[in-house]
Amino acid sequence: MDLAMAADELKTVVNRLRRAQGQIAGVIKMIEEGRDCEDVVTQLAAASRALDKAGFAIIATGLQRCLTDEDMAAPEDREQMRARLEKLFLSLA
Repeated sequence: MDLAMAADELKTVVNRLRRAQGQIAGVIKMIEEGRDCEDVVTQLAAASRALDKAGFAIIATGLQRCLTDEDMAAPEDREQMRARLEKLFLSLA
């Protein structure tokens, strides 16, 4: 499954990933500065959510493409793709 996404979907995913990247850099800095554990964990949780949302958006786009892709007409192709998407989805759970 290739990552062919509409420009607006791609921009949203990239923005989420950049936000997570900034949050992770913030976590590293907080640890280096000896900041409060609760603050570090809160920031780390926010980064984790941003990564999860980006992953779910990518999977949702793939699922949408699969459901509308005429090349996936054969039932065995659809079942194979469903299994792959399920595995991807569960990897984020």
